[in-house]
Amino acid sequence: MSNQKSKITYSDSGVDIDKANDLIDEIKPIIKETLNDNVLSNIGGFGGLFELNAKDYERPVLVSGTDGVGTKVKLAQQIDILEGVGIDLVAMCVNDIITSGAKPLFFLDYFATSELNNSQAKRIIKGIADGCLQSEMALIGGETAEMPGVYQSGDFDLAGFCVGIVDYNRIIDGSSITKGDAIIGLGSSGPHSNGYSLIRKLIEQNSVDLNQILNGDKLEKEIIKPTIIYSRQVLSCLEKFDVKSMAHITGGGFQDNIIRAIPNGFQAIINTKSWSLPPVFNWIQQEANIDSDEMLRTFNCGIGYVLIVKDGLKDSVIQHFQNAGINAYDIGFIESGETSVIINHE
Repeated sequence: MSNQKSKITYSDSGVDIDKANDLIDEIKPIIKETLNDNVLSNIGGFGGLFELNAKDYERPVLVSGTDGVGTKVKLAQQIDILEGVGIDLVAMCVNDIITSGAKPLFFLDYFATSELNNSQAKRIIKGIADGCLQSEMALIGGETAEMPGVYQSGDFDLAGFCVGIVDYNRIIDGSSITKGDAIIGLGSSGPHSNGYSLIRKLIEQNSVDLNQILNGDKLEKEIIKPTIIYSRQVLSCLEKFDVKSMAHITGGGFQDNIIRAIPNGFQAIINTKSWSLPPVFNWIQQEANIDSDEMLRTFNCGIGYVLIVKDGLKDSVIQHFQNAGINAYDIGFIESGETSVIINHE
């Protein structure tokens, strides 16, 4: 009896190196569009090289952020609308670091899947590149990993990492907040990248028809809209106005995010009547049968980003964002008291 063992190749185990190399060649032109003179490395190298030009900064500080898209990727895969999740990935990282006043410099992504589908991967990476262009930063590196056995067939996940720069003396940290300051809310495009475990559960549990029309378009398109990247509009605002603090409204909604932007001894008073709940959130609330407080703890409810400014500046700041194509609202004010976020529905 022969004891000769059967030959097993890497391809037999579910990893196709040739396909991965083909993907790199396919996405090179896409990534190249995001590069600038500060990028010194070639696409496909072992590390991304970025020359830091700090001549305009007295005391340059690097600001970094990392995030993913969460279970929104499952819905995107289900309805085959993939380009937007790449934008989501960039937005979730960039919208975090700009709260410190940082200008985005470069981005790296991590794309992991059960089995590499080059057409699918290219669409996702195209979205990442689009997000980098919107943020005016370079996509200088990334990783694509085939992981059969870790991910179920057809599954994929995304993670990202970005770096920005801010002058030490211009770091925004909320320390100058005082009683009476105004809270400005910037409109969101929808749920952005939060609350999708709940959304997916209600779609499955209620057998929702995603082709039904909501707000003039198919429901699936309203639910999957990419996260707004606020960097250009926010950074141009910082050049004109004294902004005391900022918050990115992500997981945990208003309470968990605004409280990170205010110092001890102050309260953020939010008036939910100061803006209209967008149709997609009305649909979610009705379909899931949940109250307004639960909605505000789970979703951004139409406000994706918050700035805190001196009350006398609020009208000018709101006009700045309106002129830049971003809906902006006077949604509340700062009060003295035990550190908290108080939501008023009246």
